[in-house]
Amino acid sequence: MKTRHFLFTLLASGALLATGQATAQQQRPIRLVVPYAAGGPIDVTARILAERVKDSLGTVIIDNKPGAGGNIGADAVAKAAPDGLTIGIAATATHAVNPWLYSKIPFNAATDFAPITQMVRVPNVLVMNAETAQRLKINTVADLIRYAKANPAKLNYGSGGNGSAGHLAGELFKKQAGIFALHIPYNGGNPAQLALLSGQVDFNFDNLATAAPNIRSGKLKAIAVTTLQRSSAMPDVPSVADTLKGFSIDTWWGLVAPAGTPHDVVVKLNLAFVAALNAPETKTRFATLLAEPVANSPEQFGAFMKSELSKYEAVVKATGARVD
Repeated sequence: MKTRHFLFTLLASGALLATGQATAQQQRPIRLVVPYAAGGPIDVTARILAERVKDSLGTVIIDNKPGAGGNIGADAVAKAAPDGLTIGIAATATHAVNPWLYSKIPFNAATDFAPITQMVRVPNVLVMNAETAQRLKINTVADLIRYAKANPAKLNYGSGGNGSAGHLAGELFKKQAGIFALHIPYNGGNPAQLALLSGQVDFNFDNLATAAPNIRSGKLKAIAVTTLQRSSAMPDVPSVADTLKGFSIDTWWGLVAPAGTPHDVVVKLNLAFVAALNAPETKTRFATLLAEPVANSPEQFGAFMKSELSKYEAVVKATGARVD
């Protein structure tokens, strides 16, 4: 009897210990690595979602790791343990552009990550200085293309630098439209916008959230958005794709885990974050950033990232842009 009692006590103690370890495991916070500085739109949207999933996933801590165009933070995710406790942001730059822009990159965007879900799509917008557009009688994409073809080498456009989103959008536009416009790189998006506002350049491809105040004030004319469909933020502005079929070069970001993260863990993360993205409050808060929530499956996000990586390979190589 004493032996039986001892064994029962030992088994009970082991069960309690295992339960305690499982509870402790569940109570460990999830680290969400944002590969950019705090305060930007990617960081803000990550914090909104982290707050909304706390009831289903527990505490999610935002870990900002900026640097090298997002490569430092992305690499931290790629090399983390695949246990579901470290996830991160995959963005246009880190997972579609940088692999072709940098000669050396510490991770493989195609194989080192397990997709969870896309989070956001932010339209870019083709904008002109309003006075320039009026003087040149350009109101539509077709007008801009006609003017460029009738006046070779007279148009220019600005961007935040070689390899920036605005630069790549401009080069893709030129290629599909069959026109030439001189690219003028600036040291960041703000100087590029100031150059447009002052009339030093003719047009830019800018982030809609950044350009919106000057569009609404009448200083800039929105010619078209770069998403395949019109943006709900500015439904009266057509898309470039209405004129150039298939043109799409919007900004996006989503959630990934390290490759090798168990499928059931990825599914659990997906369900929690998709529910957060579909919440009316999330959509309202994202709308203030002119960002559109995009909730999809790991398979859909993975296929999307693969297609974006392929698309930007051609665009970056066509520009000849390099960072290192």
